[in-house]
Amino acid sequence: MKILIVEDERAIAEVEKAYMEKDGYTADIAGDGLKGLEMFAAENYDLVILDLMLPGMSGVDVCRAIRMKSQVPIIMVTARSGEDDVVSGLDAGASDYVIKPFSPRVLMARVRANTRKEADSSEPQIIRVGNSLTVDTKNFTVTKNGEEIAFTRNEFMIFSKMAAKPEKIWSRDDIITHALGYEYDGFERSIDSYIKNIRKKLADPEHENGYIKTVHGFGYKVSEQ
Repeated sequence: MKILIVEDERAIAEVEKAYMEKDGYTADIAGDGLKGLEMFAAENYDLVILDLMLPGMSGVDVCRAIRMKSQVPIIMVTARSGEDDVVSGLDAGASDYVIKPFSPRVLMARVRANTRKEADSSEPQIIRVGNSLTVDTKNFTVTKNGEEIAFTRNEFMIFSKMAAKPEKIWSRDDIITHALGYEYDGFERSIDSYIKNIRKKLADPEHENGYIKTVHGFGYKVSEQ
């Protein structure tokens, strides 16, 4: 995912960018509002981190301008903590509001939460894997040849996310971030146990890997093979 950081304090912008990249995102920096709008128009960004107090054009005006053409998540980051400031930012179209000084971990949690909402809203209710598997993301069910398979919550969240994007190779960290959420407090290696359980429940003579292929050195992907 690609993130645009609109922030005039270079040191803060560089810290934000470093955390984004550490989490696997690509991030660009714009030093003022006009430059931010110019970069937003030129690239396809998945989320915007937007300072409220910018030179030349305020963050509120930048937010309104983006909202006229896009529903991309916008997280407003600012030292202004007054009730009127928060209301003004959200009313301008911001999706979330973080007050400086902020914890980088909290900011990243907000980024993951907002990108997850965006991904969830674009995923179909019914996902088909080959001719025999159906995932219903509204009713939280997985059926194989018409018969419902009993999944735990975490097994369902993992398999449904992976099935929605069969072209994607999912690292353990991807699975934790996009399927289980930042509140997940298990070990990264426990993802292997979830994958093992899902495979066991879905495996058959023609799909001994339970429709999940291991991509050595990278992670897992859903496969009809």
